[in-house]
Amino acid sequence: MHALEPELADITLRTIAHYEVRAAQYWAGTRDHDVRQNIEALLTHISGEPPYTVLDLGCGPGRDLKTFRDLGHEAVGLDGSAQFVEMARNYSGCDVFHQNFLALELPPARFDGIFANAVLFHLPSSALPQVLTALHASLKPDGVLFSSNPRGDNREGWNGDRYGAYHDLARWRALLTRAGFFELTHYYRPPGLPCAQQPWLASVWRKT
Repeated sequence: MHALEPELADITLRTIAHYEVRAAQYWAGTRDHDVRQNIEALLTHISGEPPYTVLDLGCGPGRDLKTFRDLGHEAVGLDGSAQFVEMARNYSGCDVFHQNFLALELPPARFDGIFANAVLFHLPSSALPQVLTALHASLKPDGVLFSSNPRGDNREGWNGDRYGAYHDLARWRALLTRAGFFELTHYYRPPGLPCAQQPWLASVWRKT
């Protein structure tokens, strides 16, 4: 076994445990968040005619999963928290995979788009290439990946009992490019504020 694997597994399980015990609290605090800008950024860059097949990676209780379904798309969720998986299934009516991100089992060339909103930053940098490779393989040719992460100066570590890796744009570009993605666009959130007050980096990538 690779020397880092037990440490990575521990990081992932502890972060998932944070959400498991706070699932209802998290849902109450996020169910009304407006992420239409992010959803539109994904959908407008997917080629071909809708409806699309979309994977909501780290779907949580299912807020955005239900939005994709209500827009007429075939939406599938995935989360590491069993609590979130059950909540998302009940709320959205969609299929939801219960999978650890370090052991993804996704169908090849299945999705037109992957929506990774506020989730990939929980992975240590050393695990990201493996995860991005799995996401790349699960996209159809020319498929699109959306990601949104808190931006930073490339530090990572524990924030309470959750792990976070806070990449700047250059570092994030390097990671995605190595995984076989081509950048389509990026922007900072929330909209309408000075850059210094926009802590989120959103970006859209095409499978190459």
